[in-house]
Amino acid sequence: MGIFDKIKSAIWGEAKAAEAPPTATPTTAGTAPTSAPSSTPPATSAPASTTAASPVDIASILDAAVKKSGQKLDWKHSIVDLMKALGMDASLTERKELAQELGYAGDAGDSAKMNIFLHKALLKKLSDNGGKVPADLLD
Repeated sequence: MGIFDKIKSAIWGEAKAAEAPPTATPTTAGTAPTSAPSSTPPATSAPASTTAASPVDIASILDAAVKKSGQKLDWKHSIVDLMKALGMDASLTERKELAQELGYAGDAGDSAKMNIFLHKALLKKLSDNGGKVPADLLD
């Protein structure tokens, strides 16, 4: 699995965890459930494809990840902070691998330039893959 796939899995995994329905419904103590036999078939849930097609709110997931990390991270401007917020290794080696995946043609030794490219390219690719990214971060 490539670095982009790890980032995408981390974000989409958080999105699924956030929208997961409760596993059990609480009942009032001392009350017996009232269910009568019914000839009506049970209601079915929406098809999985509908859920999968809904965009994943990248900003809210990354904001929550930063808060959960307890660190002061600026994922909106830093690829390193974005990766750290997701609990990933943000080493130069990992970023160089991500640069290869995203088609960086510049000098990998110029980490500042590469990081700017990575941040923009990553957010664009997340958007292309069904992520809802704030428009001002896609410029």
